[in-house]
Amino acid sequence: MVYDGNADSENHKLKIKNLKSINFMAKTQGKVHSIISNLVLVKVEGPVSQNEICFIEENEERLMAEVIKVVGDLAYVQVFESTRGLKPGMPVEFQNHMLEVSLGPGLLSKNFDGLQNDLDKMTGVFLKRGEYTNPLEDDKKWSFTPLAQAGDQVKAADWLGNVKENWLDHKIMVPFKMEGTYTVVSVAAEGEYTIKDTIAVLKDEAGKEYPITMVQKWPVKVAIRNYVDKPRPFRQMETGVRVIDTMNPMLEGGTGFIPGPFGTGKTVLQHALARFADADVIIMAACGERANEVVEIFTEFPQLQDPRSGRSLYERTTIIANTSNMPVAAREASVYTAMTIGEYYRAMGMKVLLLADSTSRWAQALREMSNRMEELPGQDAFPMDLSAIISNFYARAGMVYLNNGKTGSVTFIGTVSPAGGNLKEPVTESTKKVARCFYALSQARADSKRYPAIDTLESYSKYLEYPEFVEYAKKNISDNWIADVNEARNMLVRGRETAEQIDILGDDGVPLDYHLIFWKSELIDFVILQQDAFDNIDGSTSMERQQYMLNMVLGVVRSSFDFDSFEEVNPYFKRIINGFKQMNYSEFQSDKFKKFEAEVNDIINERRK
Repeated sequence: MVYDGNADSENHKLKIKNLKSINFMAKTQGKVHSIISNLVLVKVEGPVSQNEICFIEENEERLMAEVIKVVGDLAYVQVFESTRGLKPGMPVEFQNHMLEVSLGPGLLSKNFDGLQNDLDKMTGVFLKRGEYTNPLEDDKKWSFTPLAQAGDQVKAADWLGNVKENWLDHKIMVPFKMEGTYTVVSVAAEGEYTIKDTIAVLKDEAGKEYPITMVQKWPVKVAIRNYVDKPRPFRQMETGVRVIDTMNPMLEGGTGFIPGPFGTGKTVLQHALARFADADVIIMAACGERANEVVEIFTEFPQLQDPRSGRSLYERTTIIANTSNMPVAAREASVYTAMTIGEYYRAMGMKVLLLADSTSRWAQALREMSNRMEELPGQDAFPMDLSAIISNFYARAGMVYLNNGKTGSVTFIGTVSPAGGNLKEPVTESTKKVARCFYALSQARADSKRYPAIDTLESYSKYLEYPEFVEYAKKNISDNWIADVNEARNMLVRGRETAEQIDILGDDGVPLDYHLIFWKSELIDFVILQQDAFDNIDGSTSMERQQYMLNMVLGVVRSSFDFDSFEEVNPYFKRIINGFKQMNYSEFQSDKFKKFEAEVNDIINERRK
């Protein structure tokens, strides 16, 4: 049986039953048969399951590995550590469970590796092989407030109590693995408890009692599906980034990806999304990135201020780091670990933003393992089922209705690093099929310092076509919002076309109208698309302000102007653009903002017909 986390409901239940049953089985033993880099073939002496975890014992070290294929009495396992020094005949012990993460209070403000080891607890400068740490603090006391009462009927993912994790309400839930309905026998009184203390006792229909603690375990490759319904996204997730919110909106529980070559501003854009997006919890998955980039995340995130609370952004952030020099197999684990933690917080009714950088490195890890197992290669030697793997993973994101009627969401935005900026390579193409938003970073825009360097015309948001979002936009933004956005996009298309004509024929070789169209598109570019991520005011723009500025810019676009020659167009529009940019750097509707707005209107009226 393959635990892919995306089978139908019956298969999902069967997986959970199997997970429960194998915990009571005797542990299967085996011996190393042969070694191919970090792929080890183990001759087993009993039953093993797909994706089961095992430990290879080498002297004093125990190396964690995962079963990825079983053929007869040979289990193919991918080792999450360096396999240097392993020899045939070494003992292997299977653990009767899949790769699991510990879920409970204390996940925020932490730096984990792909296997959920707490990196801050690791000893020494370099990671030691075979060293595994507890992700949570067993002895830390949490202030618990009960939400359920004795006699209540509950089921998996129902809320039993609440603890304060930093300043967020962390819900203590009925473990996700529990099936059926249970009766609450008792709940701990309000007070301070550790994650190992029993905070509730539940009784099933047969009268058997189960003690519940604050911590539970869940296999990372099985989706957490303890919710009532999972509708299509319809509510906009405000990011504060105008080129996203206005032109290509991301919805709550939506999916998107950002491909782009080196130096086009992916990291700064991710920081902006993490700081200003309308999310309760931020999860950063650094999957296979260079160590210096991951160090930047570790050092910069604790310094970033959360504009919502005024505290450190790090207090509602979890970082999953798996650098390019760490074992290849752990890259795959890192993205699944991040998604599982995201689903856990979603079950608390929170809005989670998961940023993965970069999914290309994850796909490269899949390619390496596929090649070592001598599977039939697909395009560029990637696995034949690459599209299905990416699709299954992206499907775990989404907005859900919980058992109590509240909503929670996981919004997933991954970056893709195509070799040479080639957007036709398999990872980009496969991701395009499943992600609803595509934000293409342009080298040309980055070179001309037009940041964020998202090419609006190459990018898209399929959510603009969703009837649910059209209705949401009419109610919450304006009746004509979608039409106005399409009008601005059409002007950008016409502007690009006229720019090409002007480049070929020269300034005096085209009609005056061409210059007007070009500069109207430049006005949209400079005022709406470009943004200063390092400015306290321009760094984030509310939807109210975005609507106001777009209406004002479109007022200029729709106007006719009186010019005698093309030479008058350039300086005139530069004055308008400069006035608008001063408005962008001013507090919305402040005296300074209104002063610049009046100046812009005066300039516009100078030549408006």
